[in-house]
Amino acid sequence: MTTKKIYEVIIIGGSFAGLSAAMALGRSLRQVLIIDSNQPCNRKAPHSHNFITQDGKTPKEITEVAKQQVLKYSTVNFINDLAIRGNRTHYGFEITTLSGEIFTSKKLLFATGVVDQMLPIEGFSECWGISVVPCPYCHGYEFKNKTIGLLANGDLGFELSRLLYNWSKDLILFTNGKSLVTKEHTEKIKSHGIKINEKEIAVLEHTNGNIASVVFKDGSKEKVDAIFARISHQQHCTIPQELGCEITEQSFIKTDEFGKTSIPGIFVAGDNSSIFRSVSFATASGTKAGAFMNKEFIEETF
Repeated sequence: MTTKKIYEVIIIGGSFAGLSAAMALGRSLRQVLIIDSNQPCNRKAPHSHNFITQDGKTPKEITEVAKQQVLKYSTVNFINDLAIRGNRTHYGFEITTLSGEIFTSKKLLFATGVVDQMLPIEGFSECWGISVVPCPYCHGYEFKNKTIGLLANGDLGFELSRLLYNWSKDLILFTNGKSLVTKEHTEKIKSHGIKINEKEIAVLEHTNGNIASVVFKDGSKEKVDAIFARISHQQHCTIPQELGCEITEQSFIKTDEFGKTSIPGIFVAGDNSSIFRSVSFATASGTKAGAFMNKEFIEETF
């Protein structure tokens, strides 16, 4: 562990967004500390896509290489720990970790992501990120032309139906109870050969996260190869809110296009501030935030 206590920037979160920001700052000769608890939201994902040169690799493979490259810059340091508290100081900010370490910096960057809120269905959390997934741009190709379940209701049920129809024509909309899809949307869904199942779900049968079938409370089953679902989330780290950062109605940290929050000196990057939850977007947002932080330092000192 590093023994240095004072930095120009502390980055909380050492996955794609945090590492990208650290590289931009390290190449700008800034003194940086990355604090990472090793709990990325995509840790169960079997592959990563839509990131050219890295397509098909696991998130872990990509971040391990990224970490090696980032830490070649001598002004960047990395510790495995959990940030549990943040305070403002006369210098800037102070971060306390679970191990009891206290670090100080002029600016903070939170690349802490979000925590998905699992649905109360047996097997759901075990399959999440593997065969129960939220994004067709990340996983749709792998399940193309297979039997795909859509776990949603109302307007979202219609949106997922027409979205996933691009990848497979063998779709089943599971409303998990009485359908709230409008009559007009129901007719359109059925006109495309998409089935609607209103039975309440009891269990998702699976093997190591790979779903086999949906079991309903009446004992019947429906075989599927994957399920696409949208679920709610909450911030993985509450320190930004505790320091006064504004939160949007969608539970994201409010920021401008460069990652600057409502609190001077605090920046964010990645999933905690954007609906675009992909490796490429997280990487780009980290680079932008890191570059803009360096710009602020220059403006403040030149």
